[in-house]
Amino acid sequence: MEILDALILGIVQGLTEFLPVSSSGHLEIGKAILGDESIPKESLLFTVVLHFATALSTIVVFRQEVLMIIKGLFKFKWNAETSFAGKIAISMIPAALIGFQYERQFAELFTGNILLVGFMLMITALLLVLADNAKKTKRRITPKNALIIGVAQAVAMLPGISRSGATIATSVLLRTNKTKAARFSFLMVVPLIFGKIAKDIYSGELTYSSDNFTALSIGFIAAFVSGMFACTWMIKIVKKQKLSYFAVYCFAAGALAILWHNTK
Repeated sequence: MEILDALILGIVQGLTEFLPVSSSGHLEIGKAILGDESIPKESLLFTVVLHFATALSTIVVFRQEVLMIIKGLFKFKWNAETSFAGKIAISMIPAALIGFQYERQFAELFTGNILLVGFMLMITALLLVLADNAKKTKRRITPKNALIIGVAQAVAMLPGISRSGATIATSVLLRTNKTKAARFSFLMVVPLIFGKIAKDIYSGELTYSSDNFTALSIGFIAAFVSGMFACTWMIKIVKKQKLSYFAVYCFAAGALAILWHNTK
């Protein structure tokens, strides 16, 4: 993989992991446009590295909250931190179960299926419009809501469905406070990413070549830096109810993806 391609895809991953426009969908579009001809396992390694970078950027942005949760858990008693951690655990169940059961089937969708990406981006656009028109509220996330949000996260395993967009939109439609919805959305995926990385390493599915070290490093740094920027920016956007702008973008990107597929 060329260094410039790695830089571009790293920035795309960092921005789209947090902005509600589907990182997986944009990575597939980016690979198709840039003509990424990496063998599947090398391409998978690059994708894993980029997701690891954005997971770390989430921890850095929410470092105070993460430290509070860790301290609360080590008190070994029920408190606000253990309650929040419990809800995160509940939200992980749908994606973990579906991902484990149908991992190979989902992997087959990440093979340049630009037509599917286009239609899923349009669904993301619809979710964002619905969320932007939801009434403001101060409600917190309940365990039941955490499970429903987890289902939305599982659905977002489809390329083109924005994970942050789907989970934030679902939270807001459940009448959750938008700031709390964004915070929960960004933190709930971190354990899943680390779990997936650990599984891929253990299974031996990742193939590494020293020739790709520079490209992997550039992609990692680009995803980490742009991820920190996008995460901070997205929190402000959610507060100001500006998701409809991203809905327009997703609809346009989806339409262009479908057009690209039909003109190949």
